[in-house]
Amino acid sequence: MKGTSPLEGMNVLVPRGKKQAQSFSALIRSYGGMPVEIPLIAFEPLRNKALVQAHKEIHTYDWVIFTSKTAVDAFFNNFSLSSHFPKIAVIGEKTKKVLVDKGLKVQFVPGEYVAEVFAEDFLPLVEKGMKVLIPKGNLARGYIAASLSEKGARVDEVIVYKTVFPRESISLLRDQLSGKGLDILPFTSPSTVDHFMEAVKELGFLTAVKDSVVGCIGPVTKERAEAYGLQVHAVPEEYTVHSMLKSIIRYLAETRRGN
Repeated sequence: MKGTSPLEGMNVLVPRGKKQAQSFSALIRSYGGMPVEIPLIAFEPLRNKALVQAHKEIHTYDWVIFTSKTAVDAFFNNFSLSSHFPKIAVIGEKTKKVLVDKGLKVQFVPGEYVAEVFAEDFLPLVEKGMKVLIPKGNLARGYIAASLSEKGARVDEVIVYKTVFPRESISLLRDQLSGKGLDILPFTSPSTVDHFMEAVKELGFLTAVKDSVVGCIGPVTKERAEAYGLQVHAVPEEYTVHSMLKSIIRYLAETRRGN
């Protein structure tokens, strides 16, 4: 007889917007869990002078580095593709796929999908004076730009979107935490941690999540969660949503065996 998944019957937070939540929710259901969709972040594309200038001068760059699918979408929002596009480096297969679907070729993907590994793997390609463009969000770290600049690259960072907290999610959180609660908290970025903890504190529900199982997509998100005093139970080796969910399931299975 096939055993049930450790996720069976558990309420699992899905911290993404409706569009991005679909595949995550389907994955949770496939493991027997019950997805609770409460968007913790939303992205607003920006159109500013720096972005317009970057498109005008795109042919002067040697590389463009995209660190997320959101950065790709925002960069090309209301702009047509240039026929003289530079070489492209990305963090993550999903980001690569979005660009390939646009007919662009991706020349570089790091061994792991974090800024530190990206910089380490990419540095051998850096030449003094080469121009690099990094479209990014308003909360993104400057680690890659700093690392490349130290090696002599001329790096331009352009803010192409801002990360915001959808205020309508406050009432969704209140209803869920005052009712069935949330058994599993999978955080997909430091921003999701920030927004969740700020909202929970505002609502006065900190004790309602103290026994929740916490998963984080990677070490930077884990560090942010721990800074709030959360115990992080699962972090995957591969920094994807699917791997994070599997690492949570492994933790639950081990805990069940231990009992």
